[in-house]
Amino acid sequence: MTKLSNIVTRVEEVIMGVLMAILTITMVTAVFFRYVLSDPLPWATEVSIYLFIWFSFIGGSWGLKYGTQAAVTFLLDALSENKQRILKIVQDVIMLAFLIIILIYSVKWLMLPSTVLQKSTSVGMPMWIPYSAVPTGILFATIHIVARLIRLFKNEEILQEKEIGDELP
Repeated sequence: MTKLSNIVTRVEEVIMGVLMAILTITMVTAVFFRYVLSDPLPWATEVSIYLFIWFSFIGGSWGLKYGTQAAVTFLLDALSENKQRILKIVQDVIMLAFLIIILIYSVKWLMLPSTVLQKSTSVGMPMWIPYSAVPTGILFATIHIVARLIRLFKNEEILQEKEIGDELP
C-alpha cells in the first residue's frame, strides 16, 4: 500500500504542477487583457476558480501524507511512544471513516442527473469536471491514510514532514 501511496504522491505532484502553471498563465493573461488591452476575459475567473478547487483538493491530500496540516500536539508529545502510536491509530481510523463517508456521498452527488447535466456559466464546461475534484482528492487522501495506518500497525517509522526539495526528481 505504501507503493501505491508513493505513486499517488507522484501523480499529485504532477497534477499540482500542471494546475499551478495553467492557473498562473490564466491569471497573468486575464490581468493583461483587463488592464493593458481594456478587454477582460469573461471566462478567466471561472476557470481560475475551478483550477484552484482542484489544486486545493489534490494539495490537501498531498499534505495529509506528510502531516503538513496545522496541529496542536501538546497532548501527543506528553505521551509515551507506544501511547502516541495508539493515539495516531485512533486518529487515523476516525479520519478514514470520515473520508470514506465523504467519498461515498461525493460520488453519489457526482452521479446525480442534475449534476451530470449542469454546465458552467462562462465556459459551458460540464460541471462534473470541477466537481470531480472532491472524490478524487478524497480518494487520494484515503489511500494515504490507509498506507499510514498499515505502517502504524506494523510499527514502522512514519514520514511526518516533507522538507522542501526532498524526494523531487
